[in-house]
This record gives sequence, C-alpha cells and structure tokens, in this order.
Amino acid sequence: MTIHAPERSTLDATAPKRSSGRKIKLLPYLLVLPAVVALLVGMGYPLVWQIYNSFREYGLLQQFGAEPTFVWFDNYLTLLTDGFFWTVLVRSLVFMVVTAGMTVLLGIGMALLMKAVNNTARVCLQVAMLLAWAMPIVAQMTVWNWLIEDRNGVFNYLLSKLPGVDYIGHNWLESPLSFFAIASTIIVWASVPFVALSVYAGLTQVSNEVKEAAALDGASGFQMLRRITLPIIRPILTILILLQMIWDLRVFAQIELLQGFGSAGDQYDLLGTYIYGLGIGQSQFGMAAAAAMLVMFVTIALSAYYVRELLKEDS
Repeated sequence: MTIHAPERSTLDATAPKRSSGRKIKLLPYLLVLPAVVALLVGMGYPLVWQIYNSFREYGLLQQFGAEPTFVWFDNYLTLLTDGFFWTVLVRSLVFMVVTAGMTVLLGIGMALLMKAVNNTARVCLQVAMLLAWAMPIVAQMTVWNWLIEDRNGVFNYLLSKLPGVDYIGHNWLESPLSFFAIASTIIVWASVPFVALSVYAGLTQVSNEVKEAAALDGASGFQMLRRITLPIIRPILTILILLQMIWDLRVFAQIELLQGFGSAGDQYDLLGTYIYGLGIGQSQFGMAAAAAMLVMFVTIALSAYYVRELLKEDS
C-alpha cells in the first residue's frame, strides 16, 4: 500500500485558520485598549494627585506661596475623630438610602404604568419624563425655588387656600426635616425618568409566552411581577440601584443651591457640600482631599455587593 503525503494545499488551508483565530481573540483587547488608556490618563492622574494632597497640610502660609508640608495621616485622623464629619456621613447615608429607594420604586411604578397604557399615553409620559430629565440643574432649582419661596411661593399660596391654614411666609428651608424632604423630592423628581425608561426597556424584553404560561397556571398580576418579571430584569435593577446610590451619595449642586436659597447656610451639609466647604470655603485642601478619599472608600464598600452580583450575572 502506498501512503501519500498530505497535499500542501490542505496544510496551507488550515494554517490561516489558526492565525485568524489568534487575531480574533486579540481584536477585542485591541479595541478596548484606547478607552482603557484614556481612562487611566484622565482619571488615574487626578486620583494620584488627590491621594498625594491628602497627606499634605494647606494653611494660611500656603495661600502666599509657601510649600505645603507633609503631615501623612494626620488629615485622616482629624476627620475620623471629628464628630461633625461623622454626623455629615451618617446624614448622607440616610439621605442616599431614602432618595435612592424612592427613586427606584417610583421608577418601576412608572415603567409598569407605561407598559399598561396605550401608545398615545405612553408617548406623552415618555416625552414628559425626558423633558424633566433633560432640564439643566440650575433651571430645575430656579423652578423649585419659585414653588417653595416663603413669600410668593406656589406651595404656600395653595396651602393657604385651605380652610384654617396660613402658610404665607413659611420657610421650607429652615427646618432640617423639611429642608431634606424638599431636597429629596427634587432629586427623586429629576432621577425617576432615567430609572423608569431603563426599566421599561427591560420590560419590553420579557417574553409574552412566559407571561401567558404563568397566566394559564393561575398566577395573579402581583405574582407574575414578583416571580417572573422582576427576576428577569434583575440585572437592570442591580445596575440602576448601584448608580443611584453613587449619585445620591455624592449629590452636590442641588444641596448647594438650596443652602443659598435658604437661611440655614451650611448647617445642613451633605458630603458633597462638606468637602466643597473644606476646600473652597476654608482653603483646607489637604483635609478636603482626605475627606474625598474617605468618601471614595465608603462608595466602594457600598458598591461591593452590587458589583459582585453583576459579576455573577456575567458568569
């Protein structure tokens, strides 16, 4: 029996396939590389500079050109032993939990409403939410200041129309409870459209066959929502909760403008305005950098569970 060697054309045909396979595996990394480099340059340098500044002390002399002195961990120890810092931290965490929870719940409710109504009502809701979401923060706060203003505000005027109620001159930004209630309402109002539209996009991907099968098995509307719809869109809800927690923990512009509208000043600080006051208001840039790093650690700790859940979903 004569054994013939493999034809050269067969070997040539298989070789490019292996090379092509290697190129295909490298291609995603090459495409991601520019974004990773831009991220490292754009965020890595400011982060390193922030850490570097958190170990230095800035005082009156530094405002006249003197070189900042290294104090190492003194800024962190000063913050961690300061009762006001812990008050602001706890207040910010409570504010974050309340505001993020209300935003997600209302967003899910609005998404379910959009799913239930007809096309015309759905388009009207979507346009209204997009307009609210796209409004600049300064424009939002101008409108809200007109609503809650103590002398000529719309809220006080309407409440005073009730029998036996006189709210003319009532300052909503004087009491801490009403101040943060107004702040939470503003942030929830501006954040619900993003959550609602994201959840609605996820609801459109839930298979009608699955819901029909559940209905045939006798599942009620609430059972279908709890056991079928929400578990299917759980990855979307996880990332929305994570993003909302991060945004609400470091909220700044709304609180700063509300403090300017009211008479309480910086008495009702959250972490964003507290750090801004340390750096810009008091020129304690080292303390402000250390506080910013502590907030970053808190954010990472709060996000760890949700990031772990996202990784499980990916795997």
